[in-house]
Amino acid sequence: MYLRVIKPAIDISISVFALGFLFPILLLAAAAILIDDGRPTLFVHERIGRGGRRFQIFKFRSMGKDSAIVESTQATTLRVTRVGAVIRRLNIDELPQLFNVLRQDMSIVGPRPGLPTQTDLHDLRQANGSIDLLPGITGLAQIRSYDGMSTEVKAACDGDYAKSVSLITDIKIILSTFLYFLKRPPTY
Repeated sequence: MYLRVIKPAIDISISVFALGFLFPILLLAAAAILIDDGRPTLFVHERIGRGGRRFQIFKFRSMGKDSAIVESTQATTLRVTRVGAVIRRLNIDELPQLFNVLRQDMSIVGPRPGLPTQTDLHDLRQANGSIDLLPGITGLAQIRSYDGMSTEVKAACDGDYAKSVSLITDIKIILSTFLYFLKRPPTY
């Protein structure tokens, strides 16, 4: 009942409220990206969602226009724009994913969506059942210091979450995510 009815209702409610509340910040970020590095302001990329289904994830573009698409562990070689450095530091680059939540491609809490090339991660998620969950904006791996984790550890966090999905677990992860915002983001 929680996964099928309550969680989607909470996700949509939080997204609508957050998008309304954060609308001025979204406009400012888009305008700053446009002025700093031109179009497009959004980075739209294919990711793997629930059941292995592919979907388009939305983020504010923080890298130069012609940057390669790589896993976060390989992103240190890419050029981050001036505005990109600021929006990454403030975690504003992730806010357009609220639209993914409204479309029900994502949830507020769940495993982070992997790249199609991360077949080892998808195989591990298949084995532990977390592939059956909507990917999230935040998740257990993020509050356990996601950056720098091996694929196996990330997948294990996803499996732990899949075994304990509940309203209380989601509330704890959301509250812990606010503490994550106080940490410096990874260097790209």
